[in-house]
Amino acid sequence: MLNSFLHKLKLSFGDSEIRSRILFLIGALALFRLLASIPIPGVDKTALASFFASNQFFGLLNIFSGGGLSQLSVVMLGVGPYITASIIMQLGTIIFPQVKQAYFEEGEAGRAKFINWSRLLTIPISILQSIGFLLLLQNQGIIAHLEPVALVANIALISAGSILLMWLGELVTEFGIGNGISLIILAGILASLPVSISQAIFAATAANIPSYLAFAILALLMIYAVVIVSDAERSIPIAYARAVRGAAVAQGAATYLPIRLLQAGVIPIIFALSLLLLPQMVLSMLGTLKISFASSASLWYAAFLANPWKYGSIYFAFVVLFTYFYTAVTFEPKRVAENLQKTGAFIPGVRPGRETEEYIGRVVNRVTLPGAFFLGLLAVAPSIIQGITGITTLVLGGTALLIAVQVALDLAHKIDAQVSLREY
Repeated sequence: MLNSFLHKLKLSFGDSEIRSRILFLIGALALFRLLASIPIPGVDKTALASFFASNQFFGLLNIFSGGGLSQLSVVMLGVGPYITASIIMQLGTIIFPQVKQAYFEEGEAGRAKFINWSRLLTIPISILQSIGFLLLLQNQGIIAHLEPVALVANIALISAGSILLMWLGELVTEFGIGNGISLIILAGILASLPVSISQAIFAATAANIPSYLAFAILALLMIYAVVIVSDAERSIPIAYARAVRGAAVAQGAATYLPIRLLQAGVIPIIFALSLLLLPQMVLSMLGTLKISFASSASLWYAAFLANPWKYGSIYFAFVVLFTYFYTAVTFEPKRVAENLQKTGAFIPGVRPGRETEEYIGRVVNRVTLPGAFFLGLLAVAPSIIQGITGITTLVLGGTALLIAVQVALDLAHKIDAQVSLREY
């Protein structure tokens, strides 16, 4: 295995095109980390560190910003607005016929139109999120009160940073290797590891060393589980009818339809985080308008988010529900059954048409259940450990772990595909 890895590595850097793609990827991620280290004006670093240490929820949200939120950098929103816009567009495929037609029926031209709509939608989302975060941070005393001109300038700066990262991610996808948006998130997760490890080491005492050891073992088990579950799938056998051409009879081929255990990926976690964040952002905006109940409601909701058991329970339920919801949106058994019938394919023992649709639907529902529970447990793992041990300096949460492993596996597959293409 080691010889094979070294051979692949030699081929990767020996081929000029693969080498240039890898170097472009490294340069783009270095630029992202440089931008993530430039804070917006007027940040109280002590109050910021205290706020993140006491709020597990915003620690999770920091993952999707690529680590920029914990520094309140000019790219503090990260690629979050673009991901949100993409999710809204995918939901639009079941609401608006024009969006559905572009995504499913118009081929590459339709996909390009769909992506362009996502880019345009990113702009107002990034502006709204910038306003919400700045007002929330002002109320928490993390940044100084901003005059109208300074507020508008900061909103423009943060929104521009998010749009710049969206563009950078698309450049990586086109000229680098792998999915640029996912790799930006992965770079933020990896960049936060040294700080998290050092905090955990300095916070360790003789009394809680067993807890840290238990957490290290649990982290290794979680990594193993994520690697296994990320590639797990349920295979539905597919056969093709025999083709008769004159006197010749062509034997029908046999293949399978893969149904992934984690069909929805990490999207349900993003859904759940966005829904849990929305009330606090709305209450913060209402608080700036001096509405009476907003301040008390905001304090109550902040206390709810700080409670690992209450927050974890709601978070788990949302992740499971959104896993089913997103799977139903993106995977249509009816469309799959129609495509099978058009190509002369069928599931052995199942009639084509409606029975095939119902059979595939039942399989998807059964496979989605363990995947949803696994995703929910990964999402709330930090809250469970914090509630049991009282340790808040967790090195790697379940959500970050899932993203890191899936993106790393995808990157390895993409590099391997590029090398294999050159070999043959």
